[in-house]
Amino acid sequence: MAANNPYAAYKQTSIETKSPGELTLMLYDGCLKFIRRADAAMEAGSTEDRHTNLVKAQNIIRELMVTLDQSVNVSQGMMQLYDFILAKLIDANTKNDREALAEAAGFVTDFRDTWKEVIQMDRRARHGSGGISKAAGSAYAAAGAKR
Repeated sequence: MAANNPYAAYKQTSIETKSPGELTLMLYDGCLKFIRRADAAMEAGSTEDRHTNLVKAQNIIRELMVTLDQSVNVSQGMMQLYDFILAKLIDANTKNDREALAEAAGFVTDFRDTWKEVIQMDRRARHGSGGISKAAGSAYAAAGAKR
């Protein structure tokens, strides 16, 4: 099917060629996109759109939880924060709670911004030293670079 649609083929190739870190960043960005859509649906009073988008955001957080490498020290703390975010997304959905949604969005934004910085640090380290930096390596490992 992708052969018939150049955009779909391009999109698929761009995903397949991303590093594990870039894929994680894409997940954070996607989660935030669905949170924004859910917030707009809450504003508009659209229960169905709110639910659809919050389920998508929840699924992304679950994927991040499943792929988290538990052998890395920071993983336990990240897992607890992911669990908290998931609970807030569920509250936002079941209670139509925009405050819970905003709280979840804040944490996801912080994760995304931190992850973006890790990717930039890794790029600088690779170009400067020819390999991945220790700090970036730890962050990749914690996020489950096995993607």
